[in-house]
Order: sequence, then C-alpha cells, then structure tokens
Amino acid sequence: MARWDAILSLPVQNPPTLEISSADLVWSKVEGWHDKLDRVALIPFARVDDFVRGESNNKECPTRFHVEARRRRSPSMPFKQKVDGILEYILYWCSFGPDDHRKGGIVRPSRTTYVPKKKNAGRPNTKRGCTCHFIVKRLIAEPSVALIIYNDDKHVDKKGLPCHGPQDKKAAGTRAMFAPYISEDLRLRVLSLLYVGVSVETIMQRHNESVERQGGPCNRDDLLTHRYVRRQERAIRRSTYELDDDDAVSISMWVESHQSQVFFYEDLSDSDPFTLGIQTEWQLQQMIRFGNRGLLASDSRFGTNKLQYPIHSLLVFNSDKKAIPVAWIIAPRFSSLDAHRWMRALYNRVHTKDPTWKLAGFIVDDPLYDVLAIRDVFQCTVMISFWRIRHLWHKNIVKCLEIDMQIKISRRLGWIVDNICRLQGNMSLFEEFMEDFIDESKFMDYFKATWHPRIRAWINALQTLPLASQESCAAMEFYHNQLKIRLLNEKDMSVYLRADWLVDKLGTKVHSYFWLDEYSGKDGFARYWKNEWMSGLTSWRKALKIPDTDVLMEDGCAKVTDQDDRDKAFVVWNTGSMLSICNCSWAQEGNLCEHILKVLSICRQRGSILPSASLFQYHRALNNMLHCPPFDSLIRDHAVSLAVSVRSQLNTLLDKESVQTVVNPNKKQIIIDIPLESFRVVSCNWDRDLVSKKHVINDVLSEDGDGCEVRNDSNEAPGCATAMNDIADQAVDCGSTRNGQPFESAGEDSLPADMDVDPSSTCVSPPGLHSVDDTVSSDAFQVNKERGLSTTGNEISASENGALSNDKIEENILDKGGRDCAMDVDPPALDTPSSTAEDVKHCETHQNGVNGVPRAISCTKDADSHLGSPSTAMAVEPLALDMGENSGTIKEDVNSGSST
Repeated sequence: MARWDAILSLPVQNPPTLEISSADLVWSKVEGWHDKLDRVALIPFARVDDFVRGESNNKECPTRFHVEARRRRSPSMPFKQKVDGILEYILYWCSFGPDDHRKGGIVRPSRTTYVPKKKNAGRPNTKRGCTCHFIVKRLIAEPSVALIIYNDDKHVDKKGLPCHGPQDKKAAGTRAMFAPYISEDLRLRVLSLLYVGVSVETIMQRHNESVERQGGPCNRDDLLTHRYVRRQERAIRRSTYELDDDDAVSISMWVESHQSQVFFYEDLSDSDPFTLGIQTEWQLQQMIRFGNRGLLASDSRFGTNKLQYPIHSLLVFNSDKKAIPVAWIIAPRFSSLDAHRWMRALYNRVHTKDPTWKLAGFIVDDPLYDVLAIRDVFQCTVMISFWRIRHLWHKNIVKCLEIDMQIKISRRLGWIVDNICRLQGNMSLFEEFMEDFIDESKFMDYFKATWHPRIRAWINALQTLPLASQESCAAMEFYHNQLKIRLLNEKDMSVYLRADWLVDKLGTKVHSYFWLDEYSGKDGFARYWKNEWMSGLTSWRKALKIPDTDVLMEDGCAKVTDQDDRDKAFVVWNTGSMLSICNCSWAQEGNLCEHILKVLSICRQRGSILPSASLFQYHRALNNMLHCPPFDSLIRDHAVSLAVSVRSQLNTLLDKESVQTVVNPNKKQIIIDIPLESFRVVSCNWDRDLVSKKHVINDVLSEDGDGCEVRNDSNEAPGCATAMNDIADQAVDCGSTRNGQPFESAGEDSLPADMDVDPSSTCVSPPGLHSVDDTVSSDAFQVNKERGLSTTGNEISASENGALSNDKIEENILDKGGRDCAMDVDPPALDTPSSTAEDVKHCETHQNGVNGVPRAISCTKDADSHLGSPSTAMAVEPLALDMGENSGTIKEDVNSGSST
C-alpha cells in the first residue's frame, strides 16, 4: 500500500505546451515489482495523446509509438473500489520494436507465422528490436489522471546498442534513420490539397522538386511516397457523407468515428435540442495560439435561410488580423440558453491543453447572446459587433433605393447609431426616422418587419457593451464571405437540409481551405486555385495600403483612386459616417470596403469628425474607474505605487541609454494629476483575501510630442480623467507623432492614428464583477519589483525634440505582444462628476519613503477650495500629468519645483 500512497501523492503535471515529452516532466522513483524502482509521473488523462506525440518527435531519435496492448474495463461492468484498480491499461511501444526482423534478430513466439513481405509499402525499415516503451494506467481512484510508467526510455535493442535513428550507424541510408511515418503537418497538407482538388501527380511533383532543391532527403517528410498519396486520394473519393438514410443516425455514426474532433454533442431529446460542437486538433492549436490574451469573436447566424442547421462559428484573429475559425457549433437554432454548456466544454478542452490560457475579450454579434454565460465561463470582457446589422442595412439600402435616397437614409441611420453609442439617443430616434422616410415604402416595410422588433435589444447592447472596432468587423465580414463561397456551392440544393452533409463538408473541404490559408507554400499551387480559394487581405489591411494622395475630398463626397487601375476612381458618400456609401462592387453587396475605411481614416486625421464610438466608450470606462474613491489605505498606496511604476517606464522610454534621475528644469515635464476622491484602483492578485472583486487594466503609456492633442469633452472632468483619456486616445487610436508632427506609417503592420482599432492592451475580468472595471494589471508591479522603485525625482523629463518613434511606443503599449483588449462597461455606468478648472484636485505624495516609494498621499483643491474644509496636504513635489483644458499641448514648466 505504501507504493500507491507514494504514487497518489505525486503532483499532476500539466505543462502549458501543445506536446509533452519526457523532458518536460519531473519523474519520480517508486517501489515496483521484483524490488525494482519504477520511473513514474502523473499527467491528465486527456493529455496522453500529447505525450505520445511529444515522445515521437524526439529530436535525438525521431520515431512513432503504437499501441501494443490495451485493456479497458467496460463502464457497465461492476467493480470493487480498490486503490490499485485500473479502468484502462495501454502499452505504447516504439514502432521499430519489439520484434527484430534483422538478420539474426529475435521474433516473439506469438509472431512466428510472420512472413516477410517483398515491399514494406512505406512502413519502417522492418522491425529492429527497439525496447523503448511505456505504460499508461487510468486508475479507478483518479479517473481523470493518467499514471505513466516509463522504465525503458532508450531506443536500443536487447544488446543495448542503438537500433535506429541517427545514432545507429547501420541505419545510414535507410528509412530507419528517420521516423517511420510522415509528420502530422505533412499529412494535413496532403489531405487539404486533395480535398480542394489538387491531383496526386501535382502534389508529388511539387514535393520531389522541394526535396531536390535541398539536396536529398533529410527528414521523414522527404520520404513521402506516391503510393501513400494515391491511397489517401482513393479513400477521399470513396468516402460518403450519408452514412445512413436517417440523418440523425448518420450524425451519431459520424460522432462515434470522429471523437477527437467533437468537443460537445447532445442528441435531440424532449428537453434539449440537437447540438454538435466541432473542433479539430489544428483549430484547437490556433485557439490556444491566437486566443491567449487575445479576442474570440462569434459569427452566430450563418446559413439561417438555406441550411437546416445554422452554423455558429467562433473566430480568432491571426497576426494579419484575419479571422480563423477555431470551432463550429451546429444546432437547429441559436439559443442563448443553450450556450453555457458547450462554452464550458470548449473552455475545459482548451484548459486541458494549456492551463494558463486566458481570453482578453469576447465579441458577440447578437444582442440576445448570453453575456452572463460568457463572463462566467471565459472570465473576460464582452463586446458587441455592429458588422451584421450594418451589412444588412447597407445591402437593402442599395437594393431598394435610388442613389440620392441611399445617401440620405444611410447618413441618418449612421448618425442615429453613433448617438446611441455615445448615450445621446434612444428608441425615439428610430421612430422619427421611420416617420420622416415613410414615403420610401419598400425599404421601410423591410425595416419595420425585420428590425423594429429587435431595435430595443440592439439599443441596450450598444449602450451597455463596448463596441468592437471596425478592424475586427472587417475581419469577421471577410470570414463570413469566405465561408459562404466555400460551403454553399453545391449544385444539388437538397443536401443543405441534411446535417451529415454539413458536418462532413465542414470537417473536410472547408477545414482544408482555411488550413491552406495559413500554409506558407500555397502560392506554389496558384494555378490550381478556384473561387473557393479566395483569400488575401481584409478591407482594413487594404485601406492601410492606399496612400493619402489617392484620396480627393470634395463637397459631401470623396474620390479614391483604384489601386489596380489608376485611371479609375471610386466615389464615397457620407464621408466619416458609420454607414458610408461607395460605388465599388464589394460595397454594393453590403460589405465594408477599403475605400470607406480609408476616407474615414482621412476624416479623423484631419479632425473633421468625432473620434470613433469605440474610443468614446474606452474613455468612458477609464472615467468611471478613475472616479471611484479608494476605500482603504492599501488601495491608495497601491495607486501611488502604480503611478511611480508608470513614471519609471516613461523614464526608460524617454531616455533609452540611461534612466533619468536628475530633473533638468529646462526640459519639458510630464506631470500626473491624481484626484484622490475620484481615483479607485483595486489591488492585484497578490492580495486576494482583501480584494475579491477586481478587473485588470494594463499600464497606459502616452507619447510625448509637440503635436499631441487633448480631447476633453464637456462632460469629462479635467485633471486625471482628462489626462488618462488623452493617454487612451493616443494608445488606442494610435495617435503617433514624430518631432511634434503627425506621423502615419506606410507599412502594412503599423496602424495609422485615425484608424479604429480595439484597445491594444490585455484585460482579463474574473467572475462576479461590478459594473465598472476597476483594477490595475499586475504587470506594473512586476516592473516595480524589478526596478525597485529606485527613481528619486517626481518629474519626468523629455527633451524638446525627443519624441519617441511609433514602433518603440507600440512595443510598450501593446503589452509586449500586440494583443487586443477590450474595456468592459456594464450597466449602469457611474455618473461622471462634473468639474471645472477651479475644482481640479491635485494628489500629492511624500517622496521620503523607502526606495522612493511614497509613504503618504493627500489631496488639496486649487484656488480657495481649501478654505471650506481643513487641508491635509503636505508640501511635496507633485507627480501629475496636468493637461490644459482644450489646450492641445502639454504644459511646459520653467520652474522645476512648481506643480502647475
């Protein structure tokens, strides 16, 4: 019993990697049979396949492990609860063993009837007697844990000599030098090319050419055979989606044979609808890679008019900000009440692979989405995307109206939505709109029948949830059109009514197209592309490539020169509106084209329109956080530490060579004004007992330049709130300058100041939160710990012409990874206290603490405000960012000790 006590006391190891090898685990020695010591470790049973793949990809000796023996206890079989009881026993052996078919080798007695074949048909170079193997046991006491016993981890034969791989000299020039089978990446590539219609001969021709260019085979993938590709092509050609005449039975059979691709399945019953969640291994990897500290978007209503079972897609955004489907949910109807179960199953599947995986934001496209379920499962902020309603409005406006009326109605609808997002409108705006345009009966009949019942839900969502950026909307719209072209292209329309056809095509052809989109060598097959291969840049990325000189602004419209045909120009009406009209073919279909986005960018750059609604909501979220008074001294000290941390980071940015510790009075000063009564910061994770409700907001850094603008609306308090809003303006909407002049990079990867993007920091909100996000990222305290808060000055100096480059600022603003973020503003939002220049409060800190950490904090009111109540201020140097109201520039202080 001591043996099992030692085993069950071991920690369950779950490295946050896609594959697990023996080198990633800490192995323990426990008493085994015959007085031997077993080398054991515990991992989650769901990750056994990851361990097998990790051991197969051993760089020193690549191989493949197969199941040599398996015993499984039936769930219905009665059994006695025993500490050493086993639910499942699996013996994995290296594919080069255990038999030895070499000359003089030993073959087990049970295999004496083996007759050597003339050709190995792509198998390993016969069996070579490898003794490497391990045992996996699933215990009754811990069904979710796998016990791995790995005593023979060397790839040697019974004589103790290397029997395959680079260390075996006799294997040189044979297939035994490499792993016995092709890699998973090459297998997916071959299958994807076959599914999209590339011939076997073409695949082998391209493969052989690549092997010749590198001078011969050097890994297992170079040994791809024509026979293997032909066999895969034959299997695809002979396969059928209709496994049974009954659609429900056919689906059940597909689920049983594709267990690895199903993360949730619920058959139709009296209480629950049919629901099927599909996610391949590649999709899971993309979700972990791009979803961690990133955004997850939902396209919830694809195929509602044609398919019997609409498709609900979950998307992540890759490095090019293109949407990649990472899961498909198929159900007869999209019901927010049924979402919680499959969300939990998906979250558990991802966390099994990577326990550290966190989502920064979830974008929904339906106001009826179960927002509470998202926050409960993913513990992140939720945003609303306006792309679907804009797409449908635009499409019907173009179809039903003449050009003059298109311009008027789209301008009015855009103005209404913008006011609603800024909390300046309600349902009455739509009622007035329907009365004013009642003569346009064709469009109004559509609007009243389709959208009037949903308008209140949309108004509530737009006012209570942050609005996703147009960059995300463009990517979601591009994916929607890709899926439409790749899925709904069947000649026989009757197949759309079968769920087994839908599941089969999603898992084969459609999945192959999206996999090839990420394949770097797809251009080598360009001559075989079809319409379904439609890929390329999103409208947002295309807009970045249009130079400003190609945009000509005229009265009420703009002309954008076509990038392919310089003699052609497209006209954009309602410039700067959320519902602009363009006469290009892409926009006429209701899509958001690059010409509209570029004109919108130019308008914001020139200041002719208000900042985006997304930026307004981001400012409002910061305002709400900053106007919550701290409730104890711990939080107050926490806020001061954060301010010192931000100052230290700015010092490093402003002087790359050395941290400035002596303030030059002739240099420009950046002062941070912190109103004590209106600033609330919640402690980070290191003190969970004191603070249980928290959000995370990353450090917000600002660029310093002569041309920095300060946007201060009439309803925003000056002082700290205004400063933080200005910082957010530059960090989120990318207002970058060089030497005081506006700067816009022509490169594709750097975004201009006027483009609408999601806030580029990472925010993770745990469950049970109040309506305001009110925390500080723990990253700031990591910086504090590393630097020791050793700076001694209170002012941050920057030379007059020492403006930072956009790339350097982005490196720090984007949370060291360029990840997306969203600020979550739940209803009801806190009222922002009105204030004037005379009511600005200054937060003062004592600088005589240990290592520069302030020991006290106090506030005084400007002018004569201190006469009404006793002042607790002490004479210290202020740490403030004092922005003159509507001044547009940062104040310069001649006296180094003044606090402006």
